[in-house]
Amino acid sequence: MPDISESLFLISIMALPFLLAVTLHEAGHAFAAHYLGDTSQRNSGRLSLNPLVHLDPFGTVILPLIAIFTGFPFLIGYAKPVMVQPQHFKKMRRDMILVALAGPLGNLAVAIFCAYILRFGQNYGLDSNSWLMQTMIYGVFMNCLFMVFNLLPIPPLDGGGIVEQILPYDMAIKYRSISRYGIFILMAIVVFARPVILWPTLFMSELVANLVGAPWI
Repeated sequence: MPDISESLFLISIMALPFLLAVTLHEAGHAFAAHYLGDTSQRNSGRLSLNPLVHLDPFGTVILPLIAIFTGFPFLIGYAKPVMVQPQHFKKMRRDMILVALAGPLGNLAVAIFCAYILRFGQNYGLDSNSWLMQTMIYGVFMNCLFMVFNLLPIPPLDGGGIVEQILPYDMAIKYRSISRYGIFILMAIVVFARPVILWPTLFMSELVANLVGAPWI
């Protein structure tokens, strides 16, 4: 378990990237659903980049703090899920896939933004150990982590939703039933098969940094 000072430092450099990650992820779902015809997103107030609109008291505040203070290998957490009304879509299966992809793509956009800040910081001579540079490094890594994690083909994650829309109807119903065990499957991956998440996350983080021309660890 990390000491208090180390935990507080981690909070200071991870809070902003985490808030951007969960906000842009859910906002991505909401904006995509609205664009494709689901007007309920505006009525529910989720068509916004305001973090407070998407905040979940437990998933966005309490759970991440528990992860940091207990030395959990990942910063885990989530925002309030966007409720989609697919009956408003013109092509339901296609549009559900697009909405599912919009969340991880929101994380990719934040990772690229953080990588550009890293690049500009290096150009202006900022030390790699400075608060801003460390925060942006975590911003790249954390958003790539959210993207990779949510694309795992496990219901109820976005990846599971994409697979469900590709399968024939009868198979999709059976596949969706896995969601009741989804949290246990994910915890087993985190505990026993961590490289399944870490390796593609590190690959994507380095790829984003290299494409932007940002320094990387």
